[in-house]
Amino acid sequence: MRYAVIELRLGVVLACEAFKISRCMYYYQPKLVDDTVIIDELSALAEKHPKYGFRKLFMRLRNQGFSWNHKRVYRIYCGLKLNLRRKGKKRLPNRHPEPLTVPSSANDSWSMDFMSDSLYSGRRFRTFNIIDDFNRESLAIEIDSSLPTTRVIRVLDRIAAYRGYPRQIRQDNGPEFIAHTLELWAKEHDVKLEFIKPGTPTQNAYIERFNRTYRNEVLDCYLFNSLSEVRDITDDWMIDYNYERPHESLNDLPPKIYEQQLT
Repeated sequence: MRYAVIELRLGVVLACEAFKISRCMYYYQPKLVDDTVIIDELSALAEKHPKYGFRKLFMRLRNQGFSWNHKRVYRIYCGLKLNLRRKGKKRLPNRHPEPLTVPSSANDSWSMDFMSDSLYSGRRFRTFNIIDDFNRESLAIEIDSSLPTTRVIRVLDRIAAYRGYPRQIRQDNGPEFIAHTLELWAKEHDVKLEFIKPGTPTQNAYIERFNRTYRNEVLDCYLFNSLSEVRDITDDWMIDYNYERPHESLNDLPPKIYEQQLT
């Protein structure tokens, strides 16, 4: 095309008609797009949060103030080979689902549960997790080799010292939760203990979903040498989870930011 215009001295209109192209295409100049900033920000987030998929990374960039188009970011995401393989699971349908109540305000309902893991030496430890069902905020993650009922009550009182006591707490039927000591504590502070049916963890779905996130992003990502190391990493993760990490069920906002917007 340019040869015809420059060497043969054909007019642009005549040359475009001869080659069956529009004049817009002839005059078009491609824009050079520099993706360096996106690559740097996306790579830094992916390295810090290796368990995140594209949606989590993209919404995190949006919450940080970047307004890049999602198709452009996804193209770079695939180009950097950051795609995470998804393992599909066959699930049987729940024939008698129990509706999970969504609280209307903070401190209306808490959920609590235990998890277990081990140090690099093989020594087992447990974590006692508590969240607020309203905004999925992580209220506490207590870590030790043994967590009896008295320790559970101590953690609950520590949270209530700055938040107040909840209307109810949802939990399973573990031995620490059905203890008479916890029942007396609940009556003293006018807290309803909401037990789920045995063998139905879906009735405690908020804390179960939180447990999976905590295991994927902390427990499965590190080899711990001591309990103090587990506590330090967990404390840093809780701050990030409450104030930075986007949550899909909260309009892709972190729990604390979501609560602030509503209040």
